[in-house]
Amino acid sequence: MLNRLTQQPPDALLALIKLYNADSAADKIDLGVGVYRTEDGGTPVFGAIKAAERLLVERQDSKSYLGPEGDMGFVHALMPHIFGADTTAGTTGFGARVEGMQTPGGTGAVRLALALAKRAGVTRVLMGTPSWPNHAQIVADLGMELVGFRHATAEGVADIDALLTALAGAGEGAAVLLHGCCHNPTGIDYSPAEWDRIAATLAAGAVLPIVDLAYQGLGLGLAEDAYGARAVLAAVPEALLAYSCDKNFGLYRDRVGALYMQAADEDALARTVSNGHALARANWSMPPDHGGAAVRLVLEDAALTGQWIAELDAMRARIRQVRDAMGAAGMAGTVDLAPYARQQGMFAMLPLRGEQILRLRSEHAIYMAGSGRINVAGLTPGNIGKFTAALAAVTG
Repeated sequence: MLNRLTQQPPDALLALIKLYNADSAADKIDLGVGVYRTEDGGTPVFGAIKAAERLLVERQDSKSYLGPEGDMGFVHALMPHIFGADTTAGTTGFGARVEGMQTPGGTGAVRLALALAKRAGVTRVLMGTPSWPNHAQIVADLGMELVGFRHATAEGVADIDALLTALAGAGEGAAVLLHGCCHNPTGIDYSPAEWDRIAATLAAGAVLPIVDLAYQGLGLGLAEDAYGARAVLAAVPEALLAYSCDKNFGLYRDRVGALYMQAADEDALARTVSNGHALARANWSMPPDHGGAAVRLVLEDAALTGQWIAELDAMRARIRQVRDAMGAAGMAGTVDLAPYARQQGMFAMLPLRGEQILRLRSEHAIYMAGSGRINVAGLTPGNIGKFTAALAAVTG
């Protein structure tokens, strides 16, 4: 049976990591791997997380299974930060119509959201392109139809008209997958006014919204980055929201995420949650505990919460510093870097051809995805001059 399997292409990102690691250049630049980096290139553990992990060592009295729903203390502790300070699970704010469950990272949450949508009758998924590559892979693996529309214009702003047109023509049996903030890979987000238009259009139609909120706090701020998700959920009876703590808590390898489900009434919510638990049981059985427990301890302690927010603010400020420096550089050959200062989050798309990306790698030891996506956190005050000079050399 196994000899019927066809060889799958190698993962491009993993191949890029190997090439970067093998490069002996002292001034090489990694813009490919999508993790936050400090000015010295590190991806440190948050101080708030370290403190919570020490508490875990002292207090945790069992490593027994959690159940498919995971650590519900973690799930509920996140809700005021995602949905608003007045939110309490099952009672006030969004919590009256929302329940959640823990997942293995944001990827697990997206997978579970799409599987749940399919079980509810969704056959087509609308998605702005380009998008995070794993979105399309998950849709394809679930046997659902992907309907793409253009996410951004040539001028580097969100193409709100393309989205609204796609929603208007979607019909029954469709869901739309929306990036909540810090769009990956473009860094181009909808404005609050555009989110209001999206919410109103969704409220008037039958398309199920699925919001992927993977970078809250890395764009404009915790509340600002949740504006779109809150606007959509406030406007519609049903929605799904996939959440990741891997980035804004620095818990990449611990795989910490959650899926939130909003239904029209209590009975529908109970049925939705039960299906979510059944799908999780069939996929990964139980989510990992350690990272979620650490986040819960951070959010249960006012001092640790304040420390986490301060560390997150510092990350966001560094990303903003890099973007402002890119914008100030202006033209680098034929690439206008000014628009990148108006974008949000860690990622941006450079308008480069494949041979130019290869020249950046071979001639300048600058590594990025073949699509032209870069992780701007890989840039520092010490290497941005080399980066802009190399761009000018390969494009001008």
